[in-house]
Amino acid sequence: MNRFPMTVEGEKALREELTQLKTVDRPRISQAIAEARELGDLKENAEYHAAREQQSFAEGRINDIEGKLSNAQVIDITTINKTGKVLFGTTVVLVNLDTDDEVEYKIVGDDEADIKDNKISVNSPIARALVGKEEGDVVVVNTPSGSVEYEIDEVKHI
Repeated sequence: MNRFPMTVEGEKALREELTQLKTVDRPRISQAIAEARELGDLKENAEYHAAREQQSFAEGRINDIEGKLSNAQVIDITTINKTGKVLFGTTVVLVNLDTDDEVEYKIVGDDEADIKDNKISVNSPIARALVGKEEGDVVVVNTPSGSVEYEIDEVKHI
């Protein structure tokens, strides 16, 4: 079975969503279905069909999250010795060698990736170019607008 890397924060977010779905959403949807049933004819009962659709979505998401958590390999980067090497879970400060602009990315699992929050998937082209490299190394990242050279300025275990 394949294990999927996940940060401590990613696992926590999934566990919180799972708790919300099981303890809040599931009972609320069941109640909505019960109330809609009391309205009579189910064929033309929009409330009933909407609640059943919500139930289907919620149950699917619960199964999805449980599957992800059961296959997760949670990696706490703060417990790993800092060597200056880019690993899953590290936060990497890069300097664009053409513009001297700095950018900082945290390398996370696919489900945690959020470019607005500077979290990139370990499977993204940038992360694949970085993983295994060390502070001071220069990496070339191929982007849609061409190749960009970055120097790895710092690797943080935060």
